[in-house]
Amino acid sequence: MDEKIYTVKNISGEYAILTDESGEELFIALALLPIGVDVGSRLKYAFPDFTLLD
Repeated sequence: MDEKIYTVKNISGEYAILTDESGEELFIALALLPIGVDVGSRLKYAFPDFTLLD
């Protein structure tokens, strides 16, 4: 599976909305994301893990 880069667009309760380079949105539980994620954080997704880039 290909790697993708996402940016955290919004956090609401226990969920985050991520956007990829093409603008597609992904709605995902915060529990599946690395500790320290905040709005504006960039993440690399390589099945099955997300890695915080900055």
